[in-house]
Amino acid sequence: MSETAPTDNRAEHGAPPARKVPLARGLSTKLLLLTIAFVLMVEVLFFLPAIGTFRLNWLKERLSTAAAVSIVLVQGDPGSLSRAAQDNVLMAIGAKAIAVRDGGISRLLAVAAMPPKVDEHIDIANTGRLAQMEGALDTLFFGGQRMLRVYGPVGDSGDKEFELVMPDYHLRSAMLAYSRNIAVVSLLISLFSAMLVYIAIDRIMIGPVRAMTRSMLAFSDAPDDPARIIEPAARSDEIGVAERELSQMQERLHKMLAEQKRLADLGLAVSKINHDMRNILASAQLISDRLQQVKDPTVQAFAPKLLRTLDRAVAYSEGVLAYGRTQEPPPARRRLRLRLLVDEVQGLLDSQQGIEFVNAVEPGFEIDADADQLFRVLTNLSRNAVQAMAGDTESAVVRRLTISAERAGSVCRILVTDTGPGLPPKARENLFAAFRGSARSGGTGLGLAIAQELARAHGGGVELVESVGGRTVFSVTIPDQPVRLDHARGLRRPA
Repeated sequence: MSETAPTDNRAEHGAPPARKVPLARGLSTKLLLLTIAFVLMVEVLFFLPAIGTFRLNWLKERLSTAAAVSIVLVQGDPGSLSRAAQDNVLMAIGAKAIAVRDGGISRLLAVAAMPPKVDEHIDIANTGRLAQMEGALDTLFFGGQRMLRVYGPVGDSGDKEFELVMPDYHLRSAMLAYSRNIAVVSLLISLFSAMLVYIAIDRIMIGPVRAMTRSMLAFSDAPDDPARIIEPAARSDEIGVAERELSQMQERLHKMLAEQKRLADLGLAVSKINHDMRNILASAQLISDRLQQVKDPTVQAFAPKLLRTLDRAVAYSEGVLAYGRTQEPPPARRRLRLRLLVDEVQGLLDSQQGIEFVNAVEPGFEIDADADQLFRVLTNLSRNAVQAMAGDTESAVVRRLTISAERAGSVCRILVTDTGPGLPPKARENLFAAFRGSARSGGTGLGLAIAQELARAHGGGVELVESVGGRTVFSVTIPDQPVRLDHARGLRRPA
């Protein structure tokens, strides 16, 4: 039984690709091979006119030699040369016959054995560049057994033309030798050029790209290690920009992972705290239930608010424990009277002294929302505003929190306006980012992040409309639920 080499089936089984590139498939090898191929292609383009010129010059040399012999034969007696002497002359030139044309009269000066036919006529004086290249390629690939007639003036011969009948196998042999020399020189030039280009590109581009690749692989193995972040070089080209962008991206990822880890640890701690807090709140609920039995009017006025607050606190604690993560359930939307909900928010903030709370919502204004989630949105925005205004200790400063609402079609817009000092630029940059959007020292920045998340769950959002000294306005948009067509048709269907 024959043994076969094992094949790499990682791609077929969905395995991740290799983290190291073999040398044969690397950029350096590809660059080297492409440089050699491109240089050879350029050499071929230069070779075509060169081989055409070589063929024409070779024929001119033979015609010039024949012209020199023709002058001697014309001045003397052609018959004085014996047949053996003529054969020696023609053999030295590599021709079958030599003739001269003067004034329209052609004279055959020397002939060995006149060929039965001539395959190609070449006019030395009227051969263009394209014809030279075509003739050279034709001789190079298909010649060797053809008979050529070469004619044309030589030097200052005037109207006198010389003719030469000769086979092309000597010409083809010379062209093959010239082509071999050109091929060897071209190969050496391409190799030398490829090595120079490879060394230059490897130092300028391939080396830094390889370093960035190693940095990315090392960072992916341990993104929590700051030592794995690449140190960009002081370069102003594209590689320098790429290294700096990669370094900044790795730094952002490192910080993000650190924040995610802190959030995970915080979530675990909150779950543990909520477990005990739920028991404490349950006891507080029992005590509050007993307060309702007290006949004191003041107790009767505050007991319902206290019960509702404790109910929400218990619900939040149970929700955190049940869900296990900081995600919110989908809103249970109902038609609400917004003014009453704002009154509950005001009741929760009554303990803040010296701050005027204005409920500017119309009594009949209705909104389609989840009561608990919208209460949390308004509470977070209001508490942030109260905390911002509480820092002003001067008695003459107006400290007022106003909540108003308006409707535009099917979209409700709630405005939370305060007369605080405004948000600093740093807080505006990360306004809705948890742990980064706090406007005060020691704050967590969770209030606006939670408000934005709950508003988006309703299909709306929270937006900073204005923030200057003495006026800060946040806008909460809540669109109505879209009406399902099948439900609407069912409502209109007669009984």
